[in-house]
Parts: sequence; structure tokens; C-alpha cells
Amino acid sequence: MTPKEELDQLSTKELHDRAIEVARHRSDVGFLWDLVKALPVAEELIGADSRSKVDIMRPLALINDFYASGEGQLGEALRPLFLDYLEQHTPE
Repeated sequence: MTPKEELDQLSTKELHDRAIEVARHRSDVGFLWDLVKALPVAEELIGADSRSKVDIMRPLALINDFYASGEGQLGEALRPLFLDYLEQHTPE
């Protein structure tokens, strides 16, 4: 089984957790920022467009979404981001 196939077998939550851990280990702020930027798009994709609107509370909501980004429909919408990151940064 190829590394991509092995990663694809993982749950979205496992992909999220691994990607966050790899980014933390690598001090990869760029990936974490990419994830934060992808949240509004993913929310729009899953029909949670009211959450993607900017308002005074958005920074707090964004932090909460960041921590929940590996769960439910939001996690599924972000799954390709986690897969791509782990494919690029996981040794074979």
C-alpha cells in the first residue's frame, strides 16, 4: 500500500490530528495559517455560510472552528487539505 493509500484509510479526525502534530513539530505556521484561511471556504461549502460572515465575534468563532476543524462536515470539507499536507511532509 502506498503512503497516500495508507493516509486515505485514516479517519478525517486522525488526518487532522496528524497534520496538526506534524505542523507543530515542524513549527509550520504556514500550514496552520492555510487551515485558518480555508475555514470560511469550507464552511461555505457545507452550507454554514452564516458562520463564514465577518463580524465582531468572528475571531473567537474562528478559533473555535480551528480546534473543531477535524470533526463532522467541516472536517470532511478540509480533508483534502490534511491529506495534501501529510503527503508532502510524511517520510516514506
